[in-house]
Amino acid sequence: MKNITMLVVLGVLILLVFMGCNGYNGLVKQDEVVKKAWNNVEAEYQNRADLVDNLVSTVKGAADFEQSTLQDVVNARANATKVQINADNLTPEKIQEFQAAQSQLSGSLSRLLATVEAYPNLKATEGFMKLQSQLEGIENNIKNSRKQFNEAINVYNTKVRSFPMNLLAGAFGFTKKEGFQADEGAEKAPKVDFSK
Repeated sequence: MKNITMLVVLGVLILLVFMGCNGYNGLVKQDEVVKKAWNNVEAEYQNRADLVDNLVSTVKGAADFEQSTLQDVVNARANATKVQINADNLTPEKIQEFQAAQSQLSGSLSRLLATVEAYPNLKATEGFMKLQSQLEGIENNIKNSRKQFNEAINVYNTKVRSFPMNLLAGAFGFTKKEGFQADEGAEKAPKVDFSK
């Protein structure tokens, strides 16, 4: 009887160790999925930053173009590329700082493209049209990468917070991660006024 009890206890311990190893490996795998998704987000933002130089150079060709608009874009690009986040350190503060810098660049690019409307010769050049099309494609890629990153975060957080995995996650330092949030004010629809 003592041997049977010892075998049952040993069997339960082996099962718990196996489940613990399997759970730990699952957390590591999901953490790596989050890191890969983050790297994809950064790659898309880098593509946009690289394209900005070409866009600014093309627009500079219009001699009378507003230099302050171009300078805003150049400065916003510099700020956006300065903010780098290590995939191992995806804290809410770091994500928010990264998102703010990228939003500043997005706003500058929007103002640049709106200003270009007043320059029909520039707007009609093939180089500008191609760059504008590439920028639109990159913006779509950024949106998709952010969505995939948030989906990876969701799966990871569900795993980290679910019982009994939360006990193992806490013991090995796996903590909840933050994803991208909507920009401040995004909940308000833009006002459209055709009366002017």
